[in-house]
Amino acid sequence: MGSLDQLSEMSADNSEYQRRRDEVAALAADYVRGNIIPDVKYTDAEHAVWQLVAKQLRERHHSVAAPEFLEAAERLDVGVEEIPQLQMVADRLDGLTGFRLQPAAGVVPFHRFCGSLADGYFHSTQYIRDGSTPFYSVEPDVLHEVIGHGSALADSRFANLYRLAGEAVQRVETETAVQFIAKVFWFTIECGLLDAPDGPRAYGASIVSSYGELDQFRSAEIRTLDIVDMVGADYDITQYQDTLYSAHSLAHLEDVVGGFWESCDDTSIDRLLAAVK
Repeated sequence: MGSLDQLSEMSADNSEYQRRRDEVAALAADYVRGNIIPDVKYTDAEHAVWQLVAKQLRERHHSVAAPEFLEAAERLDVGVEEIPQLQMVADRLDGLTGFRLQPAAGVVPFHRFCGSLADGYFHSTQYIRDGSTPFYSVEPDVLHEVIGHGSALADSRFANLYRLAGEAVQRVETETAVQFIAKVFWFTIECGLLDAPDGPRAYGASIVSSYGELDQFRSAEIRTLDIVDMVGADYDITQYQDTLYSAHSLAHLEDVVGGFWESCDDTSIDRLLAAVK
């Protein structure tokens, strides 16, 4: 395994990082769902990024991540020494919850990304972030996908919430409805919290895969989980979040958010949006 000094090697020139990112992303271009996911020949420097970040995230998770997330991550058990191949992660998830992975070349439009969840497929990138900024990525990378979403998808209750979000997107027809489902997805699946005796703990993929945000999220305005309140809440995916929502428990999350996704349609979402204008 490469030393941490090698982190700078893969990004001394940002154009070289972009070239490498595009090279890995190209593996997904011709992928056909159901085929074996092609392996990536990761460099020592890339493995070093994973090792550095994954080790520090694992240590931090014990004090601020939700117990349900910790248990799910332990089930997935991808390790911290090297970047896992996506097919290996996919096989483990399939055995645990029936979810499968589909390689993605980059950010997938929400309607397609979320709609695939209803079919038990999660779109995942395979490239890893720029080594010059190992604790920050401007877009989803394999660290975010596997440590954040992959861990949650190893738990049957979290996995069911992903499926319900996908079914909701497949059910609605208007872009307004899709965007509101996306907002609820952001405040829960990506940035959600669960109450705990020592303060709210994170399960959302964007928080648990970001060492910086794990240190900052308790400084946000933390509101009780409420779909109606989310209508007027703003968010910026490029910044640490100013407003977050915490469920009393996983059962509370399932009742409120799972119940919403299970029953929502264009009409009910329009009524919800109109009621708070």
